[in-house]
Amino acid sequence: MEDRNKEAGAEERFKEIAAAYAILSDPEKRRAYDRKGFAGVSGFSEEDLLRGVDLGDLFGFDDVGGGLFVRFFGRRQAGPRRGADLHVELEVPLARALSGGEETVRFARRVACAPCGGTGAKDHKLHRCEACDGSGQKSEAHRRGDVLIRNISSCATCRGRGSIADETCPACAGKGIEEREEALVVSVPVGFEEGLILRVPGRGMASDAAGGAPGDLLVVVHSAPDERFARHGMDLVRLEHLGVAEAALGVKRMVTTLDGDVEVTAPPGTQPGSMLRLAGKGVPALGGGARGDLYLRVLVHVPERLSKRQRELFEKLLALGA
Repeated sequence: MEDRNKEAGAEERFKEIAAAYAILSDPEKRRAYDRKGFAGVSGFSEEDLLRGVDLGDLFGFDDVGGGLFVRFFGRRQAGPRRGADLHVELEVPLARALSGGEETVRFARRVACAPCGGTGAKDHKLHRCEACDGSGQKSEAHRRGDVLIRNISSCATCRGRGSIADETCPACAGKGIEEREEALVVSVPVGFEEGLILRVPGRGMASDAAGGAPGDLLVVVHSAPDERFARHGMDLVRLEHLGVAEAALGVKRMVTTLDGDVEVTAPPGTQPGSMLRLAGKGVPALGGGARGDLYLRVLVHVPERLSKRQRELFEKLLALGA
């Protein structure tokens, strides 16, 4: 497309608007943004963000195609298109945040068919597609006012491959791809954040175009539910139950932390719902370093049934105005 916008910074603003639209219009990217802001979508490349965005709707054109995309972003490259990225959720024990380490992620993905090498052709025998002259693409251009719009699309005859099988591969019915179950060991960093994305290049979906590179594997890391703690960023919260007498008189007791049990003092007059802070007993920052805190939220247990002796004592306390 001919560039008629000479205003300084226009291209960068165009990118920012398109990226924001892509985040807001995609539920997965919106959830990642809501959790961590722009850090939550940092694992997505510019191409990931803009994949599937209707630029015509965004900028008021009825039909905006590859020409506009090429001019502003330069992402469309010659040759076969790459495969789609694959997103996989991985739950990691909360304790792993202290040390980091390796975790195994299991997933299914489309890979190149082994018998035909991804060509879709029996015995790898192919001939050039006459419809696109072997390019795998169809290009059309038309003018809207003084703006030249160029639409680039995959050739429907060869499905963007540029070639057609003399005889289809019986193993994949000519698709050139097959489904495969895989397991991969990934390294989870110390202090991993909720929703952290680990990118593994080349382990995503196979391209449906012959010779196209596979997409990437995006492993989205989550803290596995832990009955002992609730995680809030680098801080942890734990419920601690005290009896009425313990809350009134104060008590020392052993409390569970990620590092093991430690002794904690609840001071006299501890109120229901109050928080006791254990500094540095939370989750470390990403990559290590300073740690968050552990907060003990106090719940005071009032006995539902009283013995005769307990009732006498509570009645005396009541009489004293306690």
